[in-house]
Amino acid sequence: MEELDRINPEEIHSINKNNIIIILDDVRSMHNVGSVFRTCDAFAAEAIYLCGYTPTPPHRDIHKTALGATETVKWQHFEKTIDAVVAAQQAGHKIFAVEQTHNSTALNQFTWYGEKIALVFGNEVSGVNEQVLRVADGSIEIPQWGSKHSLNISVSVGIVLWEMVRNAHKM
Repeated sequence: MEELDRINPEEIHSINKNNIIIILDDVRSMHNVGSVFRTCDAFAAEAIYLCGYTPTPPHRDIHKTALGATETVKWQHFEKTIDAVVAAQQAGHKIFAVEQTHNSTALNQFTWYGEKIALVFGNEVSGVNEQVLRVADGSIEIPQWGSKHSLNISVSVGIVLWEMVRNAHKM
């Protein structure tokens, strides 16, 4: 840990986190959830809100990919995604769905300066639910050039967090 200049797990909750909450809207895969925990740890996200039937720790399949990040990233479960969105709004976060919509902003055109933001990632098949899209402040889309125009949710979280945190720390 010292050679890699990493924060030990006991100290992680006392460091300044990036003002980002990740909201998972009915994500099915425990492996995706575990991977999102690990990615949120890597980019020092504030918290993860697990919504609906999104699996929650502790579970062997989540821990398999999280590698301990369920202990280093704050998380909370909400029965309904809209309740998580409202909680994030009440805490001062702007809400952005990461979704392909008519008026989405390309990730490389989106500017984030470190202010409070919550990013909603939807179900692996159906995406972010319509109720959340209606109340969101906007949508962010990852530009893609292949034929599928679809990424695994854990990959999407990694791309979006990297781009946002990288740009915010350049400022």
